[in-house]
Amino acid sequence: MRRYWDDFAAEYDSYPDHGLLDSDIRSAWKDLLRTWLPTTPSSVADLACGTGTMSVLMAELGHQVRGVDLSAEMVRLARAKSAPFGAAIEVEQGDAGDPPFEPGSVDVVFARHILWTLPDPTEALRRWAALLRPGGRMVLVEGRWGLEAAADKPALPWSSGVPSEELAAVVGELVGECTVVQLTDSVFWGKDLEHERYLLRAVARAATP
Repeated sequence: MRRYWDDFAAEYDSYPDHGLLDSDIRSAWKDLLRTWLPTTPSSVADLACGTGTMSVLMAELGHQVRGVDLSAEMVRLARAKSAPFGAAIEVEQGDAGDPPFEPGSVDVVFARHILWTLPDPTEALRRWAALLRPGGRMVLVEGRWGLEAAADKPALPWSSGVPSEELAAVVGELVGECTVVQLTDSVFWGKDLEHERYLLRAVARAATP
């Protein structure tokens, strides 16, 4: 999987919803993040951060971002992209399924389109939930890719994506109450969609006295 993303890194940003080079697409994603992330500056773990596009948007909104990605090439590009933000963005190489962060160390866990790559996505979600401080948020952007998309990918539990109802059931048990927003507008993707895309936000339960 690491080699796949290393090879893909150079062209990653050429996809409209990856590089967000179109101003309308970029604005749509920034507005979405503004709505679903905390309104006050917060610490964010950007898991499988890719080339750092989302990390940059979150830093622009005033958050302190720690990005992690399995691919050395993605990390290199993300560091270059985030350099103007100085200490507001840190990027390191690591496994998003088992992030190199301390439990209870972040206000937000953010991940986009990564669960399909994980051999045990439920266990990864369990680990992500443990990273959150009480009252923290897990914000996931996921969807369905269609059964035909699974043919050229490894045999993984969610290689065709995951329906929002299924993900909400898992995350609800691990984190807390979930809200799901469908992202059907082509402004997010630069094209019309055939399958479900959505944002899921879960708010961690407060610590028990």
